[in-house]
Amino acid sequence: METIKIEITDGVQLITLNRPDSLNAFDEAMKRELLAAFKAAERDEAVRCLVITGAGRAFGSGQDLAELKGSYLSDEPIELGDTLRKAYNPLISEMRSIDKPIIAAVNGVAAGAGCSLALACDLRIASEKASFMEAFVHVGLIPDCGSTFFLPRLVGVGKAMELCFTGEKIKADQALELGIVNRVVPAEELITSAMAWAQQLAAMPTKAIGLTKRLINQAYRNDLNDQLEAEAFAQATAGKTKDHREGVLAFLDKRQAKFEGK
Repeated sequence: METIKIEITDGVQLITLNRPDSLNAFDEAMKRELLAAFKAAERDEAVRCLVITGAGRAFGSGQDLAELKGSYLSDEPIELGDTLRKAYNPLISEMRSIDKPIIAAVNGVAAGAGCSLALACDLRIASEKASFMEAFVHVGLIPDCGSTFFLPRLVGVGKAMELCFTGEKIKADQALELGIVNRVVPAEELITSAMAWAQQLAAMPTKAIGLTKRLINQAYRNDLNDQLEAEAFAQATAGKTKDHREGVLAFLDKRQAKFEGK
């Protein structure tokens, strides 16, 4: 990997965007490597939770516009839709479909596609120095990479409209108040806190968490009866896991359950 770093500790895979000189802007290599990392984590039974963060001052500053400079200097029409379909959209879809929790540890600015990446995670913990910005409007574009899907569900339609229309920068404490992030911690405690949270989740019944993630994703499009049936199907699946049996036996024996993610 040239643009990201990967470390696995106690069931947690830490992915660090590693282009600090560009504020971790997305180039083609980073998009490709990040997708590959998530796919590998999905297959790896040793990985039961993921954390994604950024090296240096930024979490992610969005698309590396320098990489596209040649297109803007030519007279040819600029086709950004294909860029989304080929690179970004598969990445966001993979993040939402992987049956393991993903925590964004937002260390600095999360702008444009970097903001969308954080929103696509299941949980977000932010440094007090972090900020979020739907920067697309400042270059005449629409929010993409799922921002128009995730942001309204986190903050409500009216506030999402405001943030996307204005491209206003939101500081960490504001993000917490709005529900964009779950927790805010001192900068020097970010990775320690994120890893502790992730290790807590990694020690829990992974299959049940994955099924819960699926159900919450499906709830966006299901009516009540469809969701009730989806819950019944998922519960039947969860009921057949080793972790469910272990959880019940541990409860009856009045001991701490030892979940294996199976």
